[in-house]
Amino acid sequence: MKRFQYTVKSLIGLHARPAGLLIQTARAYRSEITIQKGEKTANPKSLMSVLALNVNQNDVIVVTAEGEDEEEAIAGMEGFVRENL
Repeated sequence: MKRFQYTVKSLIGLHARPAGLLIQTARAYRSEITIQKGEKTANPKSLMSVLALNVNQNDVIVVTAEGEDEEEAIAGMEGFVRENL
């Protein structure tokens, strides 16, 4: 299992548009990926799940990937998050 932690810098947090792009990124991988904010966990391949996290500026999220392509998955997710959030 691979993971990274990130503090959201975007003024608008994780709203619908970047959430949609995040989902496209996550769906490119076969590994099981999760996003956690506090006690809540979401499947980043599901829009409703991601939006339910209510991620805002300065929130800390933890992204994990586990599976056959976890190295590529975590690198892709981290790249997306750092560029867009």
